Amino acid sequence: MTECNWWLMKSEPDAYSIDQLEEDRSTLWDGIRNYQARNFMRKMKKKDKAFFYHSNCKLPCICGLMKIEETHIIDPTQFDKNSKYFDPKSNKSNPRWDCVKVSFAEKFHKELSLQQLKGLYTGEQLIIVKKGNRLSITPVNQIIAKDILKKVNSNF
Repeated sequence: MTECNWWLMKSEPDAYSIDQLEEDRSTLWDGIRNYQARNFMRKMKKKDKAFFYHSNCKLPCICGLMKIEETHIIDPTQFDKNSKYFDPKSNKSNPRWDCVKVSFAEKFHKELSLQQLKGLYTGEQLIIVKKGNRLSITPVNQIIAKDILKKVNSNF
């Protein structure tokens, strides 16, 4: 049995939080408008796992876990003129932007703050702690993912 890939996916809690995902049970992870983050998303496979990271808030942290349910979905927001993610240069015959469908897996009882992550891992081990990193989607090494799960007392 091959192991799943692990990811870290950032969202501002006032835009979309782990609590909202728990209530919704699943959602499209849309609005990615960075090519490197999009390319990471294109490498995702069904059943991969992703850490939910609250960003740009009072306490940035890893706060939960999601499962990747569907991949390679055309992001509908790129064609919606009323969306802040509308891209006039994208066209339906050759869309620029994708999204994935994620489902809620777990909300951690013990969060790992960015400050804690910086004390535990180097930028080479976990991209989120690298100075200047602004990517909203990054891969997470299997060993680091398992270590994070231990530290947050995950049920996984």
